[in-house]
Amino acid sequence: MVTLVLPRLVDVSAASRRSGSVVERNLAALKSVYWLLLLSGFVEPLLYLLSIGVGVGTLVGDLPLPDGRLVSYAAFVAPAMLAASAMTGALSETTFNFFGKMKYMKLYDGMIATPVRPFEIALGELSWAMLRGSAYSAAFLGVMVALDLTSVVHAVTALPAAVLVGFAFGALGMAVSTVMRSWQDFDLVASAQFTLFLFSGTFVPAQAYPTLLHWLIEVTPLYRAVHLIRGVALGTGGWLWLLDVFYLLALLAVGLFVASRRMGRLLYP
Repeated sequence: MVTLVLPRLVDVSAASRRSGSVVERNLAALKSVYWLLLLSGFVEPLLYLLSIGVGVGTLVGDLPLPDGRLVSYAAFVAPAMLAASAMTGALSETTFNFFGKMKYMKLYDGMIATPVRPFEIALGELSWAMLRGSAYSAAFLGVMVALDLTSVVHAVTALPAAVLVGFAFGALGMAVSTVMRSWQDFDLVASAQFTLFLFSGTFVPAQAYPTLLHWLIEVTPLYRAVHLIRGVALGTGGWLWLLDVFYLLALLAVGLFVASRRMGRLLYP
């Protein structure tokens, strides 16, 4: 039994180290300008929260939750901005940056000359993207607590949910990037991302839309992310959180599988 299990354990450990090496490479390559780009990903959802959630919220008033409890419009919008922030941070790393490294910098061509495999590259890049997404999420949760839009206990619970959202969208972004042909194709990615941002129960409850559109919205990944984080941050949702978690885990698994398979075909022609 030992001889059968031990090699698998060694392989997992070695794969983890090789994925970690990809993260270390990205950390070593950081430049001062890059930190400004990181800051921009946090500032954008914060501005939306202050302008729409707080500003427009004074005109909208309170909104009812599924359990009948009333919350301020800012408290309704803030978890959606957190989900959008996690999505934006993850997609920024796993679309434009990932595509540039693979297509133009040919960075991964050198990596596969070492023992590092395409799946480990994908896992390392995804982990790196999550460092960025987690930083956004933690900072944004701090703002929510400071504005009394959630409690400290709920904020601590919402952070792992936001990390899961980032992982799911990061895997999806990498999978999409492997089928992109040029930078112009990313206009479609930006359009899809903005559409999700507007129509995922972000600013208006999904129930406010016509029935067909409502059903369509509920199967989109950002809606499931918003529903999960809003439920955790506001203490609602019940067992439906499990549906959101399973959805995002499935998206993570499929995205990582497709990305690693596509990378293998592109790097080993």
